[in-house]
Amino acid sequence: MTKLELLANLIYPNLRETLDDLEKKYPKRNLDEQAMVTRFAPSPTGFLHTGSLFASLISWRLAKQTNGVFFCRLEDTDTKREIAGTGDLVLNELSIFGINPDESFIAGGAYGPYRQSERKELYDTIIKELIIRGRAYPCFCSHDTLNQMREYQESIKVNPGYYGEYATCRKLSVDEMIEKIKNGESFVMRFKSMGHHDNKITIHDEIRGTLELTQNDQDIVIMKGDGLPTYHFAHLVDDHFMRTTHITRGEEWMPSLPIHIELFEAMDWVKPYYAHLPVIMKLEDGRKRKLSKRKDPEAAVSFFLEAGYPIEGIMEYLMTIANSNFEEWRLNNLTANIYDFNLSFDKMTLDGALFDLEKVQSISKERLGAMSSDEIGQKALAWAIKYQPDFAKAINQDFYYFKAILSIERGGEKPRKDYTRYSDIFPIIDFMYDEYFDKALNVELPFNPIFTKEQKIIVLEKFLSNPALDLDEESWFNNLKQLGNEIGFAPNAKEYKKNKEAFLGHIGDFAEIIRISISGRKNTPNFYHVLRILGLERIKNRIIKTVKTF
Repeated sequence: MTKLELLANLIYPNLRETLDDLEKKYPKRNLDEQAMVTRFAPSPTGFLHTGSLFASLISWRLAKQTNGVFFCRLEDTDTKREIAGTGDLVLNELSIFGINPDESFIAGGAYGPYRQSERKELYDTIIKELIIRGRAYPCFCSHDTLNQMREYQESIKVNPGYYGEYATCRKLSVDEMIEKIKNGESFVMRFKSMGHHDNKITIHDEIRGTLELTQNDQDIVIMKGDGLPTYHFAHLVDDHFMRTTHITRGEEWMPSLPIHIELFEAMDWVKPYYAHLPVIMKLEDGRKRKLSKRKDPEAAVSFFLEAGYPIEGIMEYLMTIANSNFEEWRLNNLTANIYDFNLSFDKMTLDGALFDLEKVQSISKERLGAMSSDEIGQKALAWAIKYQPDFAKAINQDFYYFKAILSIERGGEKPRKDYTRYSDIFPIIDFMYDEYFDKALNVELPFNPIFTKEQKIIVLEKFLSNPALDLDEESWFNNLKQLGNEIGFAPNAKEYKKNKEAFLGHIGDFAEIIRISISGRKNTPNFYHVLRILGLERIKNRIIKTVKTF
């Protein structure tokens, strides 16, 4: 047995599996050659970031398009930053947006466990192998020693870090390492780099093409003092044994790429393809910056869920920033499912995409406008149950009544688009519910002050003499103009302006008095349809209540 094997066995004496065992346990997936195996790997440290939703959307679609596999593993080795329950929350929020992994830390799968905290023996097995290969070693340097080294490096203006002549513990003999471990000295495990910062490596990125990056020379920590792996090392082990083919991640990870490449090469493993996505940006004071958890409410997907943005609108917006040719495709396929469009790496932008909330709202308005009354009704109810109980209570009084309200000018070539979010609906239609109409009577109604109490009563009595709700909309409006004309209202504003002394007002004034008396507001959805849904009995009761406030 070599000295390196003695060292490896001293540090990891009771491992149940070897590298060969793991290769057999997690074989190459039985998929077509073009199939992609992609992943989303959140940390349980908080809410689902909009940028993470964007990245997971791309990974998920690439797997689905190629009949591959999309899995989700939880990177929970940073115990100091972990927030209990957020891992499950992130997966739940992904599901709300329609992204459901084929394998995950909840659903399981053949390549698990999918929680890094449950994969310790895999990491230990590979570090043991790296020790035997002479590519990993224990480091006994204290935090104070490392801080002093960094301060010295900064003072002489050399690259900071643990490398080359500054990698103190890599100079120890194997016998010295064994002695220190037997003496109970605490240590971390480091990767032994063979690179040098004056050298360059050439790497292909699926989005950015050929990259020339500085070679890694850092002896990075791969196993912390608590026995858990660092991100860089866990990425190596997990993506190899989960057989990830394509790693899509934010461009902020590009500086780590030389480290990851060297780790794969040290193990003689096939490297996955890397695609570094543009970071979603925000414009502030004329400058671009990364969308911030601290500064920007829209950085959390919960912002959109709570506000009631339709899932369809959010995902379509993200597709527009995922591929530059999506919008042209959409114009030619207005009613198609957005996932009929296939994402491609060569149409992904190299620059950070500016987050455009106005565009999100515009797309959301289109999506809500295209829904049937039943679809938007069901989705609005589901949203209201969670976020606006008063609204849900009103809907549940009579869902068919609610659906009839939503049907106003819905459908056809030019459907009415009143709503951007589910939260917009109730403020626009709450007057259709008697309890909310009654509340409106507690404040002064917005009647035009030029009309006296007596004139308003005359208008309302005239309207009730023949409301004509059984007529089609054009005939009803002609009847309304006739009623107004009979008591001195001009048939249009133009004629009224020509000879104001001859009229009480114009037909718009006449209709406004009726509208306010029945709804409590100047503006409503199509008033003809509002009246037909309310029905004559309710209309009469409301007018009686309104007249009492004059």
